[in-house]
Amino acid sequence: MEKKKVVLAFSGGLDTSFCVKYLSEDCGYDVYTAIANTGGFSKQELANIEARALALGAVKHASLDITHEYYDRSIRYMVFGNVLRNGTYPISVSSERIFQAIAIINYAKSIGADCVAHGSTSAGNDQVRFDSTFQILAPEIEIITPTRDMNLTRDYEINYLKEHGYEADFKKLEYSINKGLWGTSIGGKETLHSNETLPEEAYPTQMTATAEERITLSFEQGELAAINGKHYTDKVAAIQDLEALVAPYALGRDMHIGDTIIGIKGRVGFEAGAPLLIIAAHKMLEKHTLTKWQQYWKDQLGNWYGMFLHESQYLEPVMRDIERFLESSQQNVTGTVIVDLKPYRYVLVGVESDFDLMRTDFGEYGELSKAWTADDVKGFTRIFSNQMKIFHNNQVKNNKIKQ
Repeated sequence: MEKKKVVLAFSGGLDTSFCVKYLSEDCGYDVYTAIANTGGFSKQELANIEARALALGAVKHASLDITHEYYDRSIRYMVFGNVLRNGTYPISVSSERIFQAIAIINYAKSIGADCVAHGSTSAGNDQVRFDSTFQILAPEIEIITPTRDMNLTRDYEINYLKEHGYEADFKKLEYSINKGLWGTSIGGKETLHSNETLPEEAYPTQMTATAEERITLSFEQGELAAINGKHYTDKVAAIQDLEALVAPYALGRDMHIGDTIIGIKGRVGFEAGAPLLIIAAHKMLEKHTLTKWQQYWKDQLGNWYGMFLHESQYLEPVMRDIERFLESSQQNVTGTVIVDLKPYRYVLVGVESDFDLMRTDFGEYGELSKAWTADDVKGFTRIFSNQMKIFHNNQVKNNKIKQ
């Protein structure tokens, strides 16, 4: 009997390594592994992942590069919206999973797979992200999830692989690391407890730069366009170069505590130096170039956009509507932000922009008014206070408050 063909979303980590061995040896599938690279792997790392998949028993392995698609369809809008989950996390993994799922299911359809599989557990967000995307785009293809269905522990998977003759550095597999263009997330035994944090060695880079450095980030209509005067047409390359510049300062480390799609609280460490610096600089430039109400409504929609992206709602049509608003809001977000880099932190110094709304002929805050007189302000304040005066007067008349 011909074996069924299954495409496994393969990262090379513990869960997906277990899945290759289990699906091929215990279940009798022809396992085709595929990794959807969102900018987190070098050519050598991708080669090592392919070698690992084949050693575990995969029939064939595919590397799907979706980095530029991920930037064009997601990252640029997250920058426009200054998206930080709970004010902290640039939703590095959350945002990339949908595009990985799309790439995996399209690959599965292209090779005529009977099934598609992933290594998500039953206690996280990724199971929903992968399942929903697969169901929407290919309802005819069966979804297989051994790690979730068997409710496996990491110790069980490690022992299983050892018993089946697979040798690896299992110490490294104690941490679940997901690396992409928009940051790296780190999960481990420490992130399971509210009173612990990750050890220094768990982070992918350590602090080696100690001298302060001043850099400039230039934006054109909301997108990072230049670093220290060097202009980029390839926005992916700009983010990668900025990450290489700031990583030695160990910037962008934090712990994200948030509400999962399945209703429990979740905790994950992350390192995202370039994303956090880009968002902070972009937001500062917007404070100078956008009006009060542009900023206000963009904050509301940016927050909703990030939440929907995090909760696997990217394919909801309203996301395209929000994207159009965010893109429209960026017409004047052009200029340069000056930043000082220091170990473990950065300082936003200021901005230079032709669209800076502080640079006008109307006045200088706290110093000089040029477009109104003192009497204008007195009259304005009298009218401006009317609503509160009326309410206060009414309360006094009805003995609600004393004069």
